[in-house]
Amino acid sequence: MPANAIKICGINSPNALDAAIGAGATHIGLVFFEKSPRNVEIEQARALAATACGVVKVVGLFVDPASAFIEAVREHVYLDVIQLHGSETPEFVSRNRMRHGIEVWKALGVKTRADLASAKDYVGAASRMLYDAKAPAGSDLPGGTGLQIDWSIFAGADHPMPWVLAGGLTPDNVAEAMRATGALSVDVSSGVESAPGVKDTDKIAAFCAAARSA
Repeated sequence: MPANAIKICGINSPNALDAAIGAGATHIGLVFFEKSPRNVEIEQARALAATACGVVKVVGLFVDPASAFIEAVREHVYLDVIQLHGSETPEFVSRNRMRHGIEVWKALGVKTRADLASAKDYVGAASRMLYDAKAPAGSDLPGGTGLQIDWSIFAGADHPMPWVLAGGLTPDNVAEAMRATGALSVDVSSGVESAPGVKDTDKIAAFCAAARSA
């Protein structure tokens, strides 16, 4: 079954945005996390979001942010979705979902079936879960590492809410990953780059085509 959501995360240039739109992505991600090579400043993000608005869904990615920082970004940057990619509690997720009145996705680092099961803690708080490969201890980045989830942990899993598969996806493996896990929505960042933070337009096109063909 083809993807019902394809998110290209870490968009930080007009060329990358144009490539994502042209390839048929449904969502693009803007990263608001200074340690990331994909970090965007507010003015840069505002311009990208203004172009994307109404064409693709705009996701703002935050890592353990202060609520005031989310509010400051939203004051200047159009967002359809807030993605929380750190150790945010269900209470924090729920509070921001109610405050902002838009979808809030909670990213969860998973390595084992037990990690996957912890999604139930966010029922009623998050709009959607995003399963990413668990980052190594001490890593500065919670995602965008290129690490791949062991897809076998998804076999027979009971998902308590809509979810997105991330973690080491590439144009070459996304279709296989979707078939193996049952994912209908996928997210990619480093898998469509030529260098950290540098999106490859051909890889974006190939990824979206492969996801739609799964």
